[in-house]
Amino acid sequence: MIKKWYFYTTLTVIIAFLSTGFKPFKLDAKPWFLTENTDGTEYLLPSKEKKDYPVVDSIPFTGNHLIGFKEAIALKESQGKYRKVNTLGYMGKYQFGTQALRAIGVRNNEAFLKNPALQEKAFIALLSKNKWILRKEIEKYEGKLISGIYITESGILAAAHLGGAGSVKNFFKHNGQKYFRDAYGTSIRSYMKAFGGYNVSSVEADNDATVHSM
Repeated sequence: MIKKWYFYTTLTVIIAFLSTGFKPFKLDAKPWFLTENTDGTEYLLPSKEKKDYPVVDSIPFTGNHLIGFKEAIALKESQGKYRKVNTLGYMGKYQFGTQALRAIGVRNNEAFLKNPALQEKAFIALLSKNKWILRKEIEKYEGKLISGIYITESGILAAAHLGGAGSVKNFFKHNGQKYFRDAYGTSIRSYMKAFGGYNVSSVEADNDATVHSM
């Protein structure tokens, strides 16, 4: 009897002693997802709000502004490669032909191919020239549905880059029933549709747009 009493007493003392070694602590409630505070603004991810995520509909994620338009065209034309020359001799990131280069003042094809900055300027210059040539078509048809395509300014300029301003004029002249295709079978109709909806209002219409001759 004494041994049992001694056993239970000792066990109780040991448990009491061990219990004093653990102090209660408080866990602050934290969200299960990442919380980062860098500049005074707290970001919580993931979010249920679509607006909290970047727009990724376009590649390479440049939105619907001029830069997005440029990069979308470049991706289609050359995969964005400044040194690319296709089997027909079209050159650079935006695949310029010799005739188009001469129209904006570029005389040295080889130097053009090696100069990324010049290629970017040339693309804007050609947009400006085509925008002036097609100003009446833009004003008349923008926002209308022609041959199943919703017409926008950027779509018109993209089509002109592919087939020339004259081909675009012919497209509208025949109400979209006749249209240009390049040697690879790509049509200005497909460009007008694929590259519609970009904001290219910052491009000025200028028939005399050129870059420095080379």
